[in-house]
Amino acid sequence: MKVFDYDAIVVGTGVSGGWAAKELCEKGLKTLVLERGRMVEHIKDYPTMNDDHWDYPAGDIKTREIRERQPKQNRTGQVREHSKHFFVDDIDNPYNEKKPFNWLRGYHVGGRSLTWGRQVYRLGDIDFEANAKDGIGVDWPIRYKDIAPWYDYVEEYIGISGEKMNLPQLPDGKFLKPMEMHCVEKDLRKSLEENYDDRVLTIGRIAHITEGTKPGLGRVNCQFRNRCRRGCPYGAYFSSNSSTLPAAAETGNMTLRPNSIVYEVMYDKDKKRASGVKIIDSETNETFEFTAKVIFLCASAIASASILMQSKSDRFPNGMGNQSGELGHNIMDHHLGVGARGISDKHSDKYYVGRRPNGHYLPRFRNLGGKTNMKDFVRGYGYQGGGSRGAWKEYSKEIAYGADFKKSILKPGDWGISLGGFGEILPYHENKMTLDYNKTNKWGLPTLTFDATIRENEINMRKDIRKQAIEMLEIAGFKNIKSHNNKYIMGHGIHEMGTARMGHDPKTSV
Repeated sequence: MKVFDYDAIVVGTGVSGGWAAKELCEKGLKTLVLERGRMVEHIKDYPTMNDDHWDYPAGDIKTREIRERQPKQNRTGQVREHSKHFFVDDIDNPYNEKKPFNWLRGYHVGGRSLTWGRQVYRLGDIDFEANAKDGIGVDWPIRYKDIAPWYDYVEEYIGISGEKMNLPQLPDGKFLKPMEMHCVEKDLRKSLEENYDDRVLTIGRIAHITEGTKPGLGRVNCQFRNRCRRGCPYGAYFSSNSSTLPAAAETGNMTLRPNSIVYEVMYDKDKKRASGVKIIDSETNETFEFTAKVIFLCASAIASASILMQSKSDRFPNGMGNQSGELGHNIMDHHLGVGARGISDKHSDKYYVGRRPNGHYLPRFRNLGGKTNMKDFVRGYGYQGGGSRGAWKEYSKEIAYGADFKKSILKPGDWGISLGGFGEILPYHENKMTLDYNKTNKWGLPTLTFDATIRENEINMRKDIRKQAIEMLEIAGFKNIKSHNNKYIMGHGIHEMGTARMGHDPKTSV
């Protein structure tokens, strides 16, 4: 087996991997950056960035190939002709479900930094202190004041558009000018201000440049095309490909190696520390060892934990760092798929300009103290959503033709608005993932089996999310309100967390 030595190793090239690479390289460390998937170069490898629906033979739909090769990836409905190349092939990259679980991901340089929703909200004291105050899980060893300077540093570098609100539960950041809210969003905001003392609507805080430029490969203002999931040729939204990886490469200290599947972190029993990683080249099936003094696992919450679980030694027989038995447990996400939508009978003379790649946000207002505290659930939720004007199709209740039909399609539909909840999931030890060595992937590595679900606290929270969404829209004067509380599957929020929890004591944390 060939062995190579570096100062530092970074595993993964998504948001955190790109940042680790940039910081290490700029500090002068010769850094090996490993990505299990293919190379993706900014702009060059965004083949659908300018496509329209009609550029595809059958339109931008879910094709037979997608249904056969990416059935799990498409559970969100996001995998279409324009985006399929940024999501994994489920046949080549299988996983198992003891309970339904959506593990949605892409294996390529840049990872999910190319397809993320780009919404960025700081955690605050209420989040950092929650476990200690609620007696749930274990207390985190850091607080907001420790992280705040790093929030500033990152936000100023990548560019965050947003509005300062001075809310204790949602700390403000270093914002570029906010995107403008649509007329119905302003109506809802005004109603909340007039009828509630604990609720406010703001435009989404999003990683898009709205003024000036930012470091990277020609990063300029957002063009309001809303084709972000295809890769942005303007670099207007933050991705590793347009921002941090180019910065790392510019130093001359980065060695980027795609098609490199890390399957083990090596442990030096004499030095009592991690000493390197083992990889399989996904194209040649060759194995290599790379050594370094510093190793960053940035392969996502699930993939990084999986690597640690496979990293067994006499010192760590159950996986590296797993003295507590908590590795792979406490899987969390944000539960969603519950809320309401309403129609406005106002503003028929107004329309929007461009395709704003952003929605609105209603920050948490439950369990903040006093009258906001709830008896049947702890923690809280926020709402995301948007206001838009409907299409002509809503006027077409049946197949039509002729002059009247042609006239009708020139008229846009009514304005509508939505509120969709994003709620916290508690860290349950029972929500876990395990390795299955009897079911391996095409490289002979164990697959993951997920066994996780929401429980009573989240179910009660969802009832309140739906109820409050209806109430707020009704009070604001919206009509034809329709609510929903769809069955939620863990992972569907694509905000996987947990699996290697931090704490004060290795006996209770990883």
